[in-house]
Amino acid sequence: MSKTTSRVLWILAGIFLIITGIGCLRNPGKILYGLPIIFGVAMMFSGIIDIVIFAAGHDYMAGSGWFLADGILTVLMSLFILGNGWFTAMTISFILGMWLIFSGITKLVNSFDLQKLGVKGWGWFTVLGILLTVIGFLSFTHPFASIAAMAWVIGFFLILQGIVSVMRGCFSNRFWM
Repeated sequence: MSKTTSRVLWILAGIFLIITGIGCLRNPGKILYGLPIIFGVAMMFSGIIDIVIFAAGHDYMAGSGWFLADGILTVLMSLFILGNGWFTAMTISFILGMWLIFSGITKLVNSFDLQKLGVKGWGWFTVLGILLTVIGFLSFTHPFASIAAMAWVIGFFLILQGIVSVMRGCFSNRFWM
């Protein structure tokens, strides 16, 4: 896989997550009926992109193991969400919190790898990793938020994850060695 292909895939995954997040913000009542499916598919797409990029460029990318770890756990969580719709609807804040915490930590650790390699822009990944982790912890503190608020929170989380994915695409030329 070329650098350009990985860049395009990350940007596409980010755009998909951002559009899904905006959909949650625009139609919170309608979105909640299909939230497990929407959320599961968005997570699956994002995780698969990370795994494909790892498979194609792990020998040439700095910190690629973290992309693989993030991708595998994201796909596993998406399968759980897609296979357990009612359970997911009842526990979405906890599932979302786990995903954001793990994703934030992997991005944070990866940012330090990028710093060691002298990659410019590594600080953005540090900030976003911390932000994702903190927001993940916050989702555990208020698990019984109102339905409309949950759609807004999930929409915001998806947009944030999408921004991180687009940034990966924008900075991906710096990951390749």
